[in-house]
Amino acid sequence: MEPITWMEFWIVFGVCAITMLACRVLPLFVLKGRELPERVSEALGFIPSAAFAALVANDLLTPGMFDAGLWPAAAPLAAALVVVVVARLTKSLLWCGIAGVAAYALFMMI
Repeated sequence: MEPITWMEFWIVFGVCAITMLACRVLPLFVLKGRELPERVSEALGFIPSAAFAALVANDLLTPGMFDAGLWPAAAPLAAALVVVVVARLTKSLLWCGIAGVAAYALFMMI
């Protein structure tokens, strides 16, 4: 494998910089001062929840999760269920975190 040249580095760097500017900065200038339709604003409000759910699901559901047995795979899912219940009751991120860690620790001791 031959080493990358400085010219290739600057080409890749430039393409990455242009892409980043086009995807992150350009929409700010294009949409500045404009009112978005209500349905678009509502849809954009789901992005943080969807991103967080994707991160959590990636940790909870893995291809070989049942290789060690049923309970080692079910314990994180049970702790996640406890977090969902606490979230519905309290709507507090702090209590969700505390309940999730405590439930996971308790389930792993069983």
